[in-house]
Amino acid sequence: MSLTARLADLGITLPDAPAPAANYVPFVFTGNTVYVSGQISNGPDGLIVGRLGDSMDVDAGAAAARSCALSLLAQVRAACDGDLDRLKRVVKLTGFVNSTADFTDQPKVINGASDFMVEALGEAGRHARSAVSAASLPLGVAVEIEGIFEIE
Repeated sequence: MSLTARLADLGITLPDAPAPAANYVPFVFTGNTVYVSGQISNGPDGLIVGRLGDSMDVDAGAAAARSCALSLLAQVRAACDGDLDRLKRVVKLTGFVNSTADFTDQPKVINGASDFMVEALGEAGRHARSAVSAASLPLGVAVEIEGIFEIE
């Protein structure tokens, strides 16, 4: 089953690929690898802001991370001229969690993105990963995730 069909079966609609907010590009190719710039947590009602360990719990953080994963796939679709089925696998995700100094569940937050990638892509969604704390993130968002993807 194609990735596009799988997402449709799951009832998932990808957002439009967000435009860069500063002097950078949303993605860069090198060979069959596409590097996607960090995608910030954003939902239907706008930015998902908050700080884990303070104003936000792990479940809300994981939902914010999932929103980043949707934006990452939207960027991959844009990089592939609209053909998301060219995506071969997720190579690596690096997740940044806006959290207090004593918050230690960053991996559980970034699981929101990792679990989504596996749900959407199966084995091709399994990836290497880092999950780190940040004292703050752009615009006060809860999560930012960048990704590396292999395409055909």
